[in-house]
Amino acid sequence: MHTIPLRTPLDDTGLAHHQDQAEQPPAPRLDTSRFNHPNFLGTSRGEREGWIVYSFTPFTGAEDRPQLPAAAYHLPLGWQDREPLARQYEAARILWSYARLRSQAKPLLHEAASRWTDWTEAKAQLTAVFERFWSTGDGQWRAQLLRLVDAERAVTKAADRWDTVAGHLAQIAADQIEVAGREEELPLTTVATELGYDASDWMVRPVGDYCHPLPQYRIVRDGIELWDRATPLAASASKLIEVQRERLREVASLAGDTVHRALA
Repeated sequence: MHTIPLRTPLDDTGLAHHQDQAEQPPAPRLDTSRFNHPNFLGTSRGEREGWIVYSFTPFTGAEDRPQLPAAAYHLPLGWQDREPLARQYEAARILWSYARLRSQAKPLLHEAASRWTDWTEAKAQLTAVFERFWSTGDGQWRAQLLRLVDAERAVTKAADRWDTVAGHLAQIAADQIEVAGREEELPLTTVATELGYDASDWMVRPVGDYCHPLPQYRIVRDGIELWDRATPLAASASKLIEVQRERLREVASLAGDTVHRALA
């Protein structure tokens, strides 16, 4: 059984409803149970005042998005009848969005875990190769440059592969928020933790950062500011590579070595 507490306002303004003594008594409430969501079990009082807990059988996420049946709009439902139904379906959509996100995210998070490991290992290797220049003799610089280029290609490939899966994760996260609202967001890090992964360091940006036109990023080459566009981790990889190459160009130029031209 899945449950979710929602604050239920006492009237459509969200304020306490006070009936004037001169008002006519409200019309009897209609039986709206036939419009209940198929997974709906019932309600109970929440632990906090003004809150109601809505209980449902578990959602799989494969169901259609919960929506109040169209037939309910053709009946003369007053606020007393329509509000509980609206709240019930709001709760159903939130729980359904959680189930759908978990279902969609599971294979993506499994794939993301291995791709993030590939990225961190490739980045560590690139850093190690670059640092070995400090102990590389003059006659071995070109061989070390070859190793650096190989490490750059590996880190670029790992970043691109990560951004592909991160883009999919960002999309399903955005879809969940679109259904449930920002206040009912189910973070991907929470779902990852449920699967046994620590995703606190994973770079998953808002979905717009994976769509064209891609975000801009800035690099400085030979003192000149340049701009390009890339997905988030690919941009980080490019900036790291450029910082390293700029350092090598500076040293090669000071040494009068024409190798710095090849690093442009």
